[in-house]
Amino acid sequence: MKRVNIFLIITFIITWSMCFILMYIGPESSRYTHLIFVGCMFIPATSVFVTRGITKEGFKDLRIKPNFKGNIKYYLIAWLAPIIAISFGVVLYFLLNPSNFDSNMTFTINATKEQLASMGKIVPNDAQLRSLLLTQIVTAIFLSPILNLIPCLGEELGWRGYLLPKLCEKYTPFVSTIITGVIWGIWHAPMIAMGHNYGLDYKFAPFGGIFAMILFCIIVCAFLSYISLKTKSALPSAIGHGALNGFASVGLFFMNKTPNEFIGPAPTGIIGGLGLLILGIIFLVILRKQPKVTETTSIPSN
Repeated sequence: MKRVNIFLIITFIITWSMCFILMYIGPESSRYTHLIFVGCMFIPATSVFVTRGITKEGFKDLRIKPNFKGNIKYYLIAWLAPIIAISFGVVLYFLLNPSNFDSNMTFTINATKEQLASMGKIVPNDAQLRSLLLTQIVTAIFLSPILNLIPCLGEELGWRGYLLPKLCEKYTPFVSTIITGVIWGIWHAPMIAMGHNYGLDYKFAPFGGIFAMILFCIIVCAFLSYISLKTKSALPSAIGHGALNGFASVGLFFMNKTPNEFIGPAPTGIIGGLGLLILGIIFLVILRKQPKVTETTSIPSN
């Protein structure tokens, strides 16, 4: 576990230092907030290389090989499952809250126009912005897993490509997944404290958001861990992570007012995330039945 500890210390020190500096500057006043958050996604992978170098572990098995043979179905699951699960949550949210639905996306269009105007940029008309939003939805479905692959691989090489297999040497896949999910959620804590995903206008902020993020990460980790362990690669989990990130905001396009992040339609909400919750529980049940695995073996077929 020494290597795990070194990896976690490096990952958390670098990530949290960057976030605390951003907190001091004021994320709302920084032009580089989004860029810094994206940069944080590469820290887990960077920490893997540093850890392997420090401990002289070598770089033989980085779990970056795709291992396509016999595993194509897991790549399809990685791509489609998050999109289907998020869509389920979005549909359910608007069925329960029909008054919040706006098929014309007027609220989102107006918010986009205000943002562009404040930045001094040319503001397209409503029809052009509506077409752009629809294009983003199509892109989220068919391209986001690939477009987001590199930054998501920056996280996945660390969490599912290094931490998870190391934990599996000592614990079962189920326990290892829970531990990885908790650590992954805590890693996001300073970002949540700056309003990422949940904002700050809620009771017990930011601790309520941090707790919700930990639960969210455990649920998502179950799905990502399963496909990573089955394929012995971090690549499909990066694709799944990319699909999740790319499609997560689609439901927000159809809101006619500012959403409650803890409710929906985003997948971080209770209702909006119900599809992911079901998906996560299914894979947690599957992982619960799996025996202990080693660095060189994958979990057996069902």
